[in-house]
Amino acid sequence: MSSMPAGDGAAGRSDGRGESSDERADRNWEEMMQELRVMQTGTQILTGFLLAVAFQPLFQELTESQRVLYILLVLLAATATILALAPVGMHRVLFGRRRKTELVHAANRIVKANLVVIAAVTVGVTMLIIDVTFTRTFALIAGGAGILAIICLWVLWPLFLRRRR
Repeated sequence: MSSMPAGDGAAGRSDGRGESSDERADRNWEEMMQELRVMQTGTQILTGFLLAVAFQPLFQELTESQRVLYILLVLLAATATILALAPVGMHRVLFGRRRKTELVHAANRIVKANLVVIAAVTVGVTMLIIDVTFTRTFALIAGGAGILAIICLWVLWPLFLRRRR
């Protein structure tokens, strides 16, 4: 029996659902698709915002460092979009070939990588906006606070909850 993504009943452990490995792979795939829908919506909103910024009259007033950050954020947003759509493309290629367990494992890695990219885009966009509208110092403080919040909410708290179980 192949191991499933962490938290979904690894090999040799029962999660109490009484599922076959195929049923578990199907359930994990459906749950991951729901997560990807949320990711795609957030990524589309951020990407749309970033693309619109370049066409605003005040864009020419950005400093060199703000423009570099802007371009980096556009590239990260495009990367997030590609990563969010990758499992769907993989599914199309592997559909009907009884490779769902492998697909779930690969997609799980992609989703984890995309969370890192989305975190970077979210913090970066916040920093850019605060840098442009207020000061660089407050942008850096907001960026640090955003990184801290993401680490606490996306990593530390789930690890704490997993250990409590």
